[in-house]
Amino acid sequence: MKKRLVQTPWFYWLVLVIALELIAISVNFFYAPINIAAGGATGLAILLDAAFGINRSLTVLLINLLMILAAWLLLDKKTVKNIIYGSFLLPMYITPSQKIIEDNLLAVIVGGAVFALGVAALYRINASSGGTTVPPMIFKKYFHINPAFSLLAIDMLVTFFNIFVSGLNAFFMASFSLVITSIVMRYTEAGLDHKYQIQVMSQTKLPEIKKMLESEDHAMTIFNVRGGYSANEKELLMAVIDNQSYGPLLAAIHDIDPDAFIIASNVVKVHGGTFGI
Repeated sequence: MKKRLVQTPWFYWLVLVIALELIAISVNFFYAPINIAAGGATGLAILLDAAFGINRSLTVLLINLLMILAAWLLLDKKTVKNIIYGSFLLPMYITPSQKIIEDNLLAVIVGGAVFALGVAALYRINASSGGTTVPPMIFKKYFHINPAFSLLAIDMLVTFFNIFVSGLNAFFMASFSLVITSIVMRYTEAGLDHKYQIQVMSQTKLPEIKKMLESEDHAMTIFNVRGGYSANEKELLMAVIDNQSYGPLLAAIHDIDPDAFIIASNVVKVHGGTFGI
Protein backbone atom coordinates (compact mmCIF):
# COMPACT_ATOMS: atom_id res chain seq x y z
CA MET A 1 0.00 0.00 0.00
CA LYS A 2 1.30 3.42 -0.93
CA LYS A 3 2.45 5.49 2.02
CA ARG A 4 0.90 8.86 2.70
CA LEU A 5 3.26 11.82 2.47
CA VAL A 6 3.20 12.39 6.24
CA GLN A 7 4.46 8.81 6.74
CA THR A 8 7.63 9.23 4.67
CA PRO A 9 10.81 9.78 6.75
CA TRP A 10 12.15 12.70 4.73
CA PHE A 11 8.87 14.60 5.03
CA TYR A 12 8.71 13.95 8.78
CA TRP A 13 12.20 15.34 9.36
CA LEU A 14 11.58 18.31 7.08
CA VAL A 15 8.40 19.27 8.95
CA LEU A 16 10.10 18.66 12.31
CA VAL A 17 13.05 20.94 11.54
CA ILE A 18 10.90 23.71 10.06
CA ALA A 19 8.40 23.58 12.94
CA LEU A 20 11.10 23.73 15.59
CA GLU A 21 12.78 26.64 13.84
CA LEU A 22 9.47 28.52 13.74
CA ILE A 23 9.13 28.07 17.51
CA ALA A 24 12.68 29.28 18.07
CA ILE A 25 12.08 32.30 15.85
CA SER A 26 8.88 33.20 17.69
CA VAL A 27 10.74 33.21 21.00
CA ASN A 28 14.08 34.77 20.02
CA PHE A 29 12.77 37.37 17.56
CA PHE A 30 9.42 38.39 19.07
CA TYR A 31 8.96 37.41 22.72
CA ALA A 32 12.36 37.41 24.42
CA PRO A 33 13.52 40.85 23.18
CA ILE A 34 10.53 42.50 24.90
CA ASN A 35 10.44 40.14 27.93
CA ILE A 36 6.96 38.78 27.14
CA ALA A 37 6.30 35.21 28.27
CA ALA A 38 3.39 33.85 26.25
CA GLY A 39 3.31 30.48 27.97
CA GLY A 40 5.26 27.30 27.53
CA ALA A 41 8.68 26.21 28.66
CA THR A 42 10.16 29.01 26.60
CA GLY A 43 7.90 31.44 28.44
CA LEU A 44 9.15 30.23 31.79
CA ALA A 45 12.67 30.57 30.47
CA ILE A 46 12.02 34.18 29.45
CA LEU A 47 10.61 34.98 32.89
CA LEU A 48 13.53 33.42 34.76
CA ASP A 49 15.99 35.16 32.48
CA ALA A 50 14.32 38.55 32.98
CA ALA A 51 13.95 38.12 36.75
CA PHE A 52 17.14 36.28 37.75
CA GLY A 53 19.36 36.18 34.67
CA ILE A 54 19.12 32.39 34.35
CA ASN A 55 20.14 31.15 30.91
CA ARG A 56 17.05 30.51 28.79
CA SER A 57 18.48 27.47 27.04
CA LEU A 58 19.33 25.80 30.36
CA THR A 59 15.81 26.35 31.69
CA VAL A 60 14.24 24.89 28.56
CA LEU A 61 16.57 21.88 28.76
CA LEU A 62 15.62 21.09 32.38
CA ILE A 63 11.89 21.42 31.69
CA ASN A 64 12.19 19.23 28.61
CA LEU A 65 13.90 16.50 30.62
CA LEU A 66 11.00 16.47 33.09
CA MET A 67 8.45 16.35 30.28
CA ILE A 68 10.31 13.49 28.56
CA LEU A 69 10.02 11.52 31.81
CA ALA A 70 6.25 12.21 31.97
CA ALA A 71 5.85 11.19 28.33
CA TRP A 72 7.83 7.99 28.93
CA LEU A 73 5.39 7.01 31.67
CA LEU A 74 2.12 8.03 29.98
CA LEU A 75 2.55 8.01 26.19
CA ASP A 76 3.53 5.38 23.67
CA LYS A 77 7.21 4.85 22.96
CA LYS A 78 7.03 6.14 19.37
CA THR A 79 5.60 9.45 20.58
CA VAL A 80 8.25 9.63 23.30
CA LYS A 81 10.93 9.18 20.66
CA ASN A 82 9.45 12.03 18.64
CA ILE A 83 9.32 14.23 21.75
CA ILE A 84 12.98 13.50 22.47
CA TYR A 85 13.90 14.52 18.93
CA GLY A 86 11.96 17.75 19.26
CA SER A 87 13.26 18.56 22.73
CA PHE A 88 16.92 18.33 21.82
CA LEU A 89 16.65 19.65 18.26
CA LEU A 90 14.86 22.87 19.27
CA PRO A 91 17.34 25.41 17.84
CA MET A 92 17.05 28.10 20.52
CA TYR A 93 20.76 27.67 21.09
CA ILE A 94 21.74 28.61 17.54
CA THR A 95 18.91 30.91 16.42
CA PRO A 96 19.99 34.51 17.08
CA SER A 97 17.92 36.67 19.42
CA GLN A 98 17.18 40.19 18.29
CA LYS A 99 14.31 42.65 18.17
CA ILE A 100 13.01 42.98 14.60
CA ILE A 101 9.66 44.72 15.32
CA GLU A 102 9.60 47.94 17.33
CA ASP A 103 5.92 47.88 18.21
CA ASN A 104 5.43 45.46 21.10
CA LEU A 105 1.79 44.68 20.32
CA LEU A 106 2.59 43.83 16.72
CA ALA A 107 5.49 41.69 17.94
CA VAL A 108 3.29 39.51 20.14
CA ILE A 109 0.70 39.13 17.37
CA VAL A 110 3.28 37.98 14.85
CA GLY A 111 5.06 35.89 17.48
CA GLY A 112 1.81 34.15 18.45
CA ALA A 113 1.01 33.31 14.85
CA VAL A 114 4.51 31.98 14.12
CA PHE A 115 4.52 29.92 17.32
CA ALA A 116 1.09 28.45 16.46
CA LEU A 117 2.26 27.39 13.00
CA GLY A 118 5.21 25.57 14.54
CA VAL A 119 3.23 23.78 17.26
CA ALA A 120 0.39 22.80 14.90
CA ALA A 121 2.91 21.33 12.45
CA LEU A 122 4.44 19.27 15.26
CA TYR A 123 1.04 17.92 16.33
CA ARG A 124 0.30 17.04 12.70
CA ILE A 125 3.27 14.63 12.65
CA ASN A 126 2.64 13.50 16.25
CA ALA A 127 5.80 15.21 17.48
CA SER A 128 6.48 17.88 20.07
CA SER A 129 9.04 20.48 20.97
CA GLY A 130 8.91 19.20 24.53
CA GLY A 131 8.08 21.41 27.46
CA THR A 132 4.43 22.30 28.00
CA THR A 133 3.42 20.94 24.60
CA VAL A 134 3.64 17.45 26.14
CA PRO A 135 0.74 17.70 28.65
CA PRO A 136 -1.81 18.49 25.88
CA MET A 137 -0.77 15.25 24.15
CA ILE A 138 -1.37 13.38 27.40
CA PHE A 139 -4.75 15.10 27.93
CA LYS A 140 -5.78 14.26 24.38
CA LYS A 141 -4.92 10.58 24.83
CA TYR A 142 -6.63 10.04 28.16
CA PHE A 143 -9.38 12.68 28.25
CA HIS A 144 -9.94 13.48 24.52
CA ILE A 145 -9.35 17.19 25.12
CA ASN A 146 -8.49 19.32 22.10
CA PRO A 147 -4.73 20.10 22.30
CA ALA A 148 -5.34 23.71 21.28
CA PHE A 149 -7.55 24.32 24.34
CA SER A 150 -5.41 22.47 26.87
CA LEU A 151 -2.27 24.18 25.59
CA LEU A 152 -4.03 27.53 25.96
CA ALA A 153 -5.01 26.75 29.58
CA ILE A 154 -1.47 25.72 30.55
CA ASP A 155 0.05 28.70 28.81
CA MET A 156 -2.36 31.09 30.52
CA LEU A 157 -1.03 29.86 33.85
CA VAL A 158 2.52 30.61 32.77
CA THR A 159 1.44 33.93 31.30
CA PHE A 160 -0.01 35.00 34.64
CA PHE A 161 3.51 35.33 36.07
CA ASN A 162 4.22 38.17 33.63
CA ILE A 163 2.47 40.38 36.18
CA PHE A 164 5.22 39.85 38.75
CA VAL A 165 8.15 40.13 36.33
CA SER A 166 7.22 42.67 33.66
CA GLY A 167 3.96 44.20 34.86
CA LEU A 168 0.27 44.10 34.04
CA ASN A 169 0.74 45.44 30.52
CA ALA A 170 3.01 42.51 29.66
CA PHE A 171 0.42 40.07 31.04
CA PHE A 172 -2.35 41.45 28.83
CA MET A 173 -0.15 41.45 25.74
CA ALA A 174 0.96 37.87 26.40
CA SER A 175 -2.67 36.82 26.97
CA PHE A 176 -3.68 38.41 23.69
CA SER A 177 -0.85 36.57 21.97
CA LEU A 178 -2.18 33.27 23.33
CA VAL A 179 -5.58 33.98 21.83
CA ILE A 180 -3.88 34.59 18.48
CA THR A 181 -1.96 31.33 18.90
CA SER A 182 -5.13 29.37 19.68
CA ILE A 183 -7.02 30.77 16.68
CA VAL A 184 -4.17 30.17 14.26
CA MET A 185 -3.67 26.62 15.59
CA ARG A 186 -7.31 25.74 15.07
CA TYR A 187 -7.30 27.01 11.51
CA THR A 188 -3.95 25.39 10.80
CA GLU A 189 -5.19 22.01 12.05
CA ALA A 190 -8.55 22.19 10.27
CA GLY A 191 -7.51 24.10 7.17
CA LEU A 192 -8.86 27.28 5.66
CA ASP A 193 -10.90 25.62 2.91
CA HIS A 194 -14.16 25.38 4.84
CA LYS A 195 -17.31 24.34 3.02
CA TYR A 196 -21.05 24.02 3.59
CA GLN A 197 -23.08 20.86 3.86
CA ILE A 198 -26.73 21.31 2.93
CA GLN A 199 -29.57 18.84 3.43
CA VAL A 200 -32.68 19.42 1.36
CA MET A 201 -36.18 17.96 1.60
CA SER A 202 -39.00 18.83 -0.78
CA GLN A 203 -42.49 17.39 -0.94
CA THR A 204 -42.86 17.52 -4.74
CA LYS A 205 -39.81 19.16 -6.34
CA LEU A 206 -36.86 17.04 -5.24
CA PRO A 207 -36.27 15.58 -8.75
CA GLU A 208 -36.03 19.13 -10.17
CA ILE A 209 -33.64 20.17 -7.39
CA LYS A 210 -31.52 17.08 -8.03
CA LYS A 211 -31.39 17.90 -11.76
CA MET A 212 -30.35 21.49 -10.99
CA LEU A 213 -27.49 20.30 -8.72
CA GLU A 214 -26.31 17.89 -11.38
CA SER A 215 -26.27 20.67 -13.99
CA GLU A 216 -24.08 22.74 -11.63
CA ASP A 217 -21.68 19.78 -11.11
CA HIS A 218 -22.40 19.59 -7.38
CA ALA A 219 -21.74 16.16 -5.86
CA MET A 220 -24.67 14.86 -3.85
CA THR A 221 -25.98 11.91 -1.88
CA ILE A 222 -29.64 10.89 -1.51
CA PHE A 223 -30.88 9.20 1.67
CA ASN A 224 -34.13 7.36 2.26
CA VAL A 225 -35.65 8.81 5.43
CA ARG A 226 -38.95 8.71 7.29
CA GLY A 227 -40.81 11.68 8.70
CA GLY A 228 -40.87 11.74 12.47
CA TYR A 229 -44.41 13.09 12.67
CA SER A 230 -46.06 11.67 9.55
CA ALA A 231 -43.99 8.44 9.37
CA ASN A 232 -44.04 8.83 5.57
CA GLU A 233 -41.10 7.59 3.51
CA LYS A 234 -39.17 10.46 1.96
CA GLU A 235 -35.88 11.30 0.29
CA LEU A 236 -33.28 13.66 1.71
CA LEU A 237 -30.65 15.18 -0.55
CA MET A 238 -27.23 16.05 0.86
CA ALA A 239 -24.57 18.10 -0.97
CA VAL A 240 -21.22 19.65 -0.01
CA ILE A 241 -20.54 22.98 -1.69
CA ASP A 242 -17.96 25.76 -1.73
CA ASN A 243 -18.59 28.92 0.28
CA GLN A 244 -19.08 31.06 -2.83
CA SER A 245 -21.76 28.66 -4.14
CA TYR A 246 -23.82 28.67 -0.95
CA GLY A 247 -25.94 31.80 -1.47
CA PRO A 248 -26.70 31.27 -5.18
CA LEU A 249 -27.55 27.61 -4.55
CA LEU A 250 -30.06 28.44 -1.81
CA ALA A 251 -31.68 30.98 -4.11
CA ALA A 252 -31.86 28.42 -6.93
CA ILE A 253 -33.48 25.82 -4.63
CA HIS A 254 -36.09 28.30 -3.42
CA ASP A 255 -36.82 29.32 -7.02
CA ILE A 256 -37.74 25.68 -7.69
CA ASP A 257 -39.57 25.10 -4.40
CA PRO A 258 -40.20 28.06 -2.07
CA ASP A 259 -41.28 25.61 0.66
CA ALA A 260 -38.18 23.39 0.50
CA PHE A 261 -36.83 22.42 3.91
CA ILE A 262 -33.06 23.12 4.05
CA ILE A 263 -30.53 22.51 6.81
CA ALA A 264 -27.05 24.02 6.36
CA SER A 265 -23.97 23.36 8.45
CA ASN A 266 -20.29 24.24 8.29
CA VAL A 267 -17.85 21.55 7.17
CA VAL A 268 -14.28 21.96 8.36
CA LYS A 269 -12.62 19.69 5.82
CA VAL A 270 -13.60 17.26 3.10
CA HIS A 271 -11.32 14.28 2.38
CA GLY A 272 -11.70 12.31 -0.83
CA GLY A 273 -14.50 12.47 -3.35
CA THR A 274 -14.85 15.68 -5.34
CA PHE A 275 -13.15 17.81 -2.69
CA GLY A 276 -9.93 17.50 -0.73
CA ILE A 277 -7.40 14.68 -0.40
